[in-house]
Amino acid sequence: MPGSGLWRTKTVEQSILDTDEPDTKLRKNLGTWDLIVFGVSVVIGAGIFTIAAQTAGDVSGPSVSLAFLLAAVACALAALCYAEFASTVPVAGSAYTYSYATFGEFLAWIIGWDLILEFSIAAAAVAKGWSSYLHQVLSSIGLSVETAVPLGPLQLDWGAMLLVAVLVGVLVTGTKLSARVSLVITAIKVSVVLFIIIAGIAYIKPDNYTPFIPQAQSASESGPALEQSLLSLILGGETSNYGVYGLLAGASLVFFAFIGFDIVATTAEETRDPQRNAPRGILGSVAITTGLYVAVALVVTGMTHYTKLATGPDGESATLATAFQLNGVNWAASLISVGALIGLTTVVMVLLLGQTRVLFAMARDGLLPRGLAKTDERRGTPVRTTVLVGVVVFLAAGFFPFSRLAEMVNVGTLFAFSLVSIGVIVLRRKRPDLPRGFRAPLVPWVPVLAVVACLWLMINLTALTWVRFGIWMLAGVVVYFAYSRSHSVLAQRERAGLSEE
Repeated sequence: MPGSGLWRTKTVEQSILDTDEPDTKLRKNLGTWDLIVFGVSVVIGAGIFTIAAQTAGDVSGPSVSLAFLLAAVACALAALCYAEFASTVPVAGSAYTYSYATFGEFLAWIIGWDLILEFSIAAAAVAKGWSSYLHQVLSSIGLSVETAVPLGPLQLDWGAMLLVAVLVGVLVTGTKLSARVSLVITAIKVSVVLFIIIAGIAYIKPDNYTPFIPQAQSASESGPALEQSLLSLILGGETSNYGVYGLLAGASLVFFAFIGFDIVATTAEETRDPQRNAPRGILGSVAITTGLYVAVALVVTGMTHYTKLATGPDGESATLATAFQLNGVNWAASLISVGALIGLTTVVMVLLLGQTRVLFAMARDGLLPRGLAKTDERRGTPVRTTVLVGVVVFLAAGFFPFSRLAEMVNVGTLFAFSLVSIGVIVLRRKRPDLPRGFRAPLVPWVPVLAVVACLWLMINLTALTWVRFGIWMLAGVVVYFAYSRSHSVLAQRERAGLSEE
């Protein structure tokens, strides 16, 4: 087995061979359209329905549309690298599996631990957002039902818990059914986004675009130093609210709206023709969502002056519906709320899907208990892993408050994107003989640019986010040395080989 200890690698051939183990075999029943639907269904969700207006009001002003473009560049560069890996290593686990084949076991574990943070926090946070929209929709039809009720010192968010429970049931049934559910809901969601663009154009006032990049706030207005972007703090900027630093910080925030295309890579093992379909699914979802995002950002900031989209003193953030409410188009605001409620449903489902496939791959490699990788004989899905993820997200969404979630998810995702991009260069040099259904262009320049873009977005996140991220990763190192290193399947194979000698 190549390498030893922390840096032992799992060959691409071994990764593919492991997918045929009867007890851990996933069913191949997804095509290109299924993958694009998965990608678009999770990408168009919490980010666009909440982040666009909130970032415009609090951080970037009208230049939020430019922030979306900057974030899209980083995503497109990383997507090219993901597409090459997905066509070369069509195995569940996405960045975790790719890192195992290139950097070795320890960094693969770190990436897997990082993806657990990304998907689980995002799923719980979006489920809570879904619950708040459910409350709004129920109120609009005259039903004053609170979806979050006090339970002693905690808040019981039954709306979020209900959603997670139902979606876990759908995922246990099988990914093909999940794709069909996603297709219907995604069609509705995209229709609502197109409605926002078309209906909102009539209310655009060109004066609202001025100033396109507002003057930066003073330090006294922007809050504690740790709430500044790391770049602003390093370079001695007073604030990262508005101004050029605000534009860059905005790009790092709206990056949350693009998270999801990497989940397409986690389903490569369940794809009928991964060499062709996985790259199309990844690149197709990024292209579609970028166009919609920039258009929505331009419309919303044209309809309403950015200062009216700022978070209020009560902590209530603006959404896309806010822009229509401020223009007196309340019926449209209600329609958007219903669309958001429907749209967030598939976001949570696909995030849960991505989380289960990463844990499944880690368990199959022995870095987590192997029993979690067992698949159902009839459905071909990892039922145990799905239920475990469901229980964790169910409890987190139901009982725990979340703040700064978008930034925590972003820093973890950008870190994974960076390693995947470097991995393309490494694997090209180590294994030039591997068949690649898709080849990223201009290697090593495209991967290098992807890393630079991702790191640039990372340092524009707040310093406090970096502190929290560091604590999570440190916990991952402890778990690896306490359990995963000794239970690794590769480690056991190495020991067996030594004993035979």
